[in-house]
Amino acid sequence: VSGAHFNPAVTVAILASGRCPDLTPGKAASYIGVQIFAGLSAAFTYAYIYRGATFALGPAVGFTWAGVAAAEIIFTFVLCFVVLSVAVSERTKASHMFGIAIGSCVTVGGFAIGGISGGSLNPAVSFGIAGAQILNGGYFYKALLYSAMECAGGLAAAGVFKITHDVDVAAANEKISV
Repeated sequence: VSGAHFNPAVTVAILASGRCPDLTPGKAASYIGVQIFAGLSAAFTYAYIYRGATFALGPAVGFTWAGVAAAEIIFTFVLCFVVLSVAVSERTKASHMFGIAIGSCVTVGGFAIGGISGGSLNPAVSFGIAGAQILNGGYFYKALLYSAMECAGGLAAAGVFKITHDVDVAAANEKISV
């Protein structure tokens, strides 16, 4: 139904790439709304199961917001660029291996930056963690900060993808004119 849109940053990257004509801004907004609702639902379910226990969103001990920004932007960029390359590009699409490529980005990103920022890479996850943390005195603004960083990574990935995969558009236009 959704084309496997689970991450608002990825949805933003796909929309910004202009490579998915079926993904209108309205449809992207509805996907993002559902993604955020799902993240909040999952987080509150976690809090319910663990009797109100939640965890904070923010820099790990010994790290700063600058480190969080670098980590979340860079690794969300990598995730979004890989999604665009293996699932969206007609020329580099890897229909048999895209799951392992995308899943590997999430796994490597989690291991690489989990100890710095928590390795969210996903505004729906960030909204969920910060939303549930309100139960224990947390601050929701952190979800907005993380989401801005993650969407910045997605937009940067779309920009680089447009430059590096311009040959896709040229090849498609060539087929049309022949």
